[in-house]
Amino acid sequence: MIWEDGFYLWFLLLIPLLYGGYWWHKRQQGERRSEYFDNRLVQQLRKNFWKTGDKVRLISFLAATLFFIVALAGPKIGTEVREVQRKGVNLMVALDLSTSMNAEDVRPSRLEKAKFEINRLINRLQGDRIGLLIFTDQAFLQVPFTTDYSALRLFIDIANSDQMPSGGTNFSAAMRTAQDSFNSLDEQEQGNAADVLLFVGDGENHGPGYDAQLEELVESNVVTFSIGIGTPNGAPIPVYDENGTLASYERDNSGNTITTRLESDAMRNIANAGGGEYYEIRSGSDNIEPFFSRLDELERGEFSSQEFADYKNQYQVLLGIGLFFLMITLFFPETKPRIFEK
Repeated sequence: MIWEDGFYLWFLLLIPLLYGGYWWHKRQQGERRSEYFDNRLVQQLRKNFWKTGDKVRLISFLAATLFFIVALAGPKIGTEVREVQRKGVNLMVALDLSTSMNAEDVRPSRLEKAKFEINRLINRLQGDRIGLLIFTDQAFLQVPFTTDYSALRLFIDIANSDQMPSGGTNFSAAMRTAQDSFNSLDEQEQGNAADVLLFVGDGENHGPGYDAQLEELVESNVVTFSIGIGTPNGAPIPVYDENGTLASYERDNSGNTITTRLESDAMRNIANAGGGEYYEIRSGSDNIEPFFSRLDELERGEFSSQEFADYKNQYQVLLGIGLFFLMITLFFPETKPRIFEK
């Protein structure tokens, strides 16, 4: 047997306290009575008093308290089989980890803000399968489609531009990797759920054209949404030393400080061609709340049906017994019934 909330069992200590309070009250009452009346007069005044009935009401009250407290703690005895169905969409998040995502025109940085919004998205998911791919000029599938949201959060938290071999950006490679991930789902795993690609970055693309890869996603019924992070004015790309102190800014071959800007047109075109919507984050207070609503509108498939055994909460039985003793406390006669009189 286990308990839903064993903390409530501490309230069982109230039972001896209640009994002790009752005993002390009766003793004080008897002492005060003896100051004014002798025992013979008290017996006359309390001629119909039934001492046994008084004890029955006390015991019933304490028993009711006992069962109510134990019921409140939620005893779980035995097992029951439950069936859980997972329904949702297949969502792949493509996160840009190029060095330009370290720019701080969106506080605390473009990348940290993107990670924060993705974590907010994960918190809203219910049964959806989600994967994570990261890309610069190369793309890597970091987390295949999964419903293990805790594990996914760990990979998102450690994502940074230092883990990638280079700092450029190649949209085509990211889209190709996303396509391979969706193709890896067989018909049973697919579950007639909508396939969604969420493209997150600042829009700077240093690789080849990606129109062919985007068209292939559309032909595969993958709906592509995009999130642009940054500002049109842009910002330099900071470089921090191992102590976390700002050392310098990224520079080009001529020694000039590089300014990275949000390429909103590129991100908007990706969403428009992919059948989704474009969202923009220009400040730390912006969010992707509208995307949550659109995600709820997409077709949700049934991925799997699982059965598991769980302890069954039996508080109802104890609650019924407690009510029975409470009824005895309230309605048991205070005077001796005639059938017990000699």
